[in-house]
Amino acid sequence: MWDYTDKVLELFYNPKNQGVLEETGEEGVRIATGEVGSIACGDALRLHLKVKEDNDRILDARFQTFGCTSAIASSEALVELIKGLTLDEALKVSNKEIAEYLGGLPEAKMHCSVMGQEALEAAIYNYRGIPLASHEDDDEGTLICTCFGISEAKIRRVIRENNLLAAEEVTNYVKAGGGCGSCLAKIDDLITSVQQEVASAAKASTNGHQSQKPLNPVQKIALIQKVLDEEVRPVLIADGGDVELYDIEGDRIKVLLQGACGSCSSSMATLKHAIEARLRDRVSKDIVVEAVSP
Repeated sequence: MWDYTDKVLELFYNPKNQGVLEETGEEGVRIATGEVGSIACGDALRLHLKVKEDNDRILDARFQTFGCTSAIASSEALVELIKGLTLDEALKVSNKEIAEYLGGLPEAKMHCSVMGQEALEAAIYNYRGIPLASHEDDDEGTLICTCFGISEAKIRRVIRENNLLAAEEVTNYVKAGGGCGSCLAKIDDLITSVQQEVASAAKASTNGHQSQKPLNPVQKIALIQKVLDEEVRPVLIADGGDVELYDIEGDRIKVLLQGACGSCSSSMATLKHAIEARLRDRVSKDIVVEAVSP
């Protein structure tokens, strides 16, 4: 049985926003609909938005979802998050925010939060008359996963936005690789490519804004903590683990691995690939990360 939070179960058992919104002829108001997923693949979501035309504000929203507990709860969370927002504000709602609203989702169910984000984009694109109801040609380009019809562009996007580090994580977010598995090696290659792009962009930004000046100790500690909080911990927490900064001795960083990260057999890989590699990219190439016992 999935380990759902109380919030997920509450929204699943008592959804308040299921249903349909239809045009009623109300002046200055339009209904927009966006649909993603496929019943054949297990999950489908149709999102309805009631939009005030003069300011593009979402007055109401409803959803119709075919799927599991996580899919229904994610849809309910999405509607609660976007009511009262303008369309531009709603477009900034990420799948991370949906999952956070729910108090977290099982890693294997993160694709439900992604589905909600994509349905929202589809509805807004339809409202604005954009022909392709997708994000940056997600459904065009090289097809990586033929089982679920997932393109390279979509996989790159979800890797970048969620800081994914393994093919299994990509499967959890967009199902790619969850069928025959023949595309898992290609997904690993895309992860490496995106990580290199992100690292290059971060280095260019650091060089551009700091004029190559070395960080003083206070700045270094602050940047390390920021990278851990914003880029590393969300990934570990989604997988049942966590990390806490324990001490800093020059370039030697000591951390406490918690939850699943502290007890699983792959904790060393987590330490080196998920934490040390990220800190080397963002802070200093000389950083060494060590785990300490509480």
